[in-house]
Amino acid sequence: MDIDTRLLRSFLAVAEEGSLTRATERVFVSQPALTKQVRQLESQLGVRLFDRSRTGMALTDAGRELADRVPELLASWDEALRTTRAAGRRSARVLRVGFVASAANEATQEIVAEFARRRPGWRAELRQAAWTNPSAGLADGEVDAALLRLPFPGQGALRVEVLFSEARWVALPSGHPLAGRSEIAFRELWDEPFVAAPAQTGAWRDHWLAADERAGRPVRIGAVTEQPDDWLSAIASGYGIALAPESAARFYARPGVVYRPVTGVGPTWVGVAWARADDRNPVVQDFVRCCLDLARSP
Repeated sequence: MDIDTRLLRSFLAVAEEGSLTRATERVFVSQPALTKQVRQLESQLGVRLFDRSRTGMALTDAGRELADRVPELLASWDEALRTTRAAGRRSARVLRVGFVASAANEATQEIVAEFARRRPGWRAELRQAAWTNPSAGLADGEVDAALLRLPFPGQGALRVEVLFSEARWVALPSGHPLAGRSEIAFRELWDEPFVAAPAQTGAWRDHWLAADERAGRPVRIGAVTEQPDDWLSAIASGYGIALAPESAARFYARPGVVYRPVTGVGPTWVGVAWARADDRNPVVQDFVRCCLDLARSP
């Protein structure tokens, strides 16, 4: 019998969280899709894995047996995938670097050029990820390193070095009543609808909604988007506003959207991340040093 590892990951998330709602934040799928995956696995195995109730999802005896074995199985499979993909990239002398949004801002191209100087014959291949993949493929072994906005789901399982911080500004439709202001207090935005990343991105989405800096006021969601272009379109069309790094005013300038400084909200951080298994990988570590040398320089 062949079982899709995606189904096993979904099962394990529910087993460990005891809740479909919390598990969706780990596997980045909607609750209906997660429910379908669990039922599909039960159907393929021919056993019931969970007892469902209003209080959550409790493992059956069969479910506990599977939950005991799945982590080691998935870890072994993930390591096999990571090393196989990495071997293929080494033979091609390519370091694949994932990124979200503007990566390390203006330092990005300098980092890539410096890496090529330090590693003659190698090249860093940049791959942009959607906001539904906040680790930009690093967690799945699809890339060797990543330039990311912090915090992101699964960050604790990876190595991360902070490169720099920058202020969070607000992106507004150009016709918004506050668009003419030179600076806006965040409390003035609490009741505004926000354009948000998908709920599955968990803490990453909450950071860009400043969910912990609203004095308990609930967030209003005006639209949900996964890519910068859709995000800009939603703001320009008046579906909502959004917090953004200060650099967005340079990288994502667009007619119909204005950016303004915001007081009363903390900064955002950019970091370079890599897998713990690559602590002794000289190519990955050369790239990390390029990031630390260039992105942190004045």
